[in-house]
Amino acid sequence: MNRRRFTIALGGLSLTPLISFPDFAQGGQNVNSDKIVRSEEEWRRQLTPEQFKVMREEGTERAGTSPLLGEKRQGKYVCVGCGLALFSSETKYESGTGWPSFYQPLPGALETKRDFKLIWPRTEYHCARCGGHQGHVFEDGPKPTGLRYCNNGVALRFEPGES
Repeated sequence: MNRRRFTIALGGLSLTPLISFPDFAQGGQNVNSDKIVRSEEEWRRQLTPEQFKVMREEGTERAGTSPLLGEKRQGKYVCVGCGLALFSSETKYESGTGWPSFYQPLPGALETKRDFKLIWPRTEYHCARCGGHQGHVFEDGPKPTGLRYCNNGVALRFEPGES
């Protein structure tokens, strides 16, 4: 790459935060308006070190390590931080990415924000009740939404039963 192309590329990156991107969150109004707020110390007592890193520091677990990848039963996937139901088993699918994936969250379960940690923008999502980081949403999922909610397994707990 020559100097001119490099300079143009850097200029384009500096404009990236000014570009508008769609918000992929499904479900509209937040039906769980009772926010849970805890101190860092309280979160550290409640969560394992890996859960804390993912949920409170927006980390990512290693691909292929979640026992939830093989979960096939009917039920709900809930936030380990507060127990809010985030996804139905009916929307889970095998994405081949190494993380539990869903094509649609439950109504009002998630909030999103733009993430520029890897230079290009991504849409990050959090639990609407406790703010715990769950994962990122991408536009390469199956019908009917075309979205892939790529979730950290350590941030979820599966509850069998009706979904």
